[in-house]
Amino acid sequence: MNTAPQLNTYADLLALPEHVIGELIGGTLHAQPRPRPRHVRTSSRLGSELDTPFDAGRGGPGGWWILDEPELHLGADVLVPDLAGWRRERMPKLPETAWFELAPDWVCEVLSPATARTDRVLKLPRYAAAGVAHCWLVDPDARTLEAYANSDGRWLLLGAWGGDEQPRVAPFAAIELPLAGLWTE
Repeated sequence: MNTAPQLNTYADLLALPEHVIGELIGGTLHAQPRPRPRHVRTSSRLGSELDTPFDAGRGGPGGWWILDEPELHLGADVLVPDLAGWRRERMPKLPETAWFELAPDWVCEVLSPATARTDRVLKLPRYAAAGVAHCWLVDPDARTLEAYANSDGRWLLLGAWGGDEQPRVAPFAAIELPLAGLWTE
């Protein structure tokens, strides 16, 4: 008799209802409902702040793809960060598939009470192992941003900011990031 745990597959992920976000982490299906409005607002505002100077190249250096909720296939894991960015020198054009197999250069997870543990404990080590160079954790309830750099597969805290600060944060230190705009209702 085989007592090995049954691993979930991509087919299990595809079978989820449309209103659910699913991820495969270590062979286990993790599903949660769409995020609440405050979470979506913070993610949208952050994406907007980064898109113009880094993706579109207006008022900044350009050279990035900045995307909302891309599906990442990193080895056996299927992860969906709130935001991710690829340097165009590493990924000159977007793939034709509905997912990305090339690890991003930067990911951002917008924390919520329902996802904070999964984001920190399960996903961060997988991002580091896949070679993601930078990770941001944004908490709209605490109104904070934590930035990390990958150092040999381990996350090194670069800094933490909050409230209405306007930090320059790697890998997007070419601009000041007005945090107050991320928290507006």
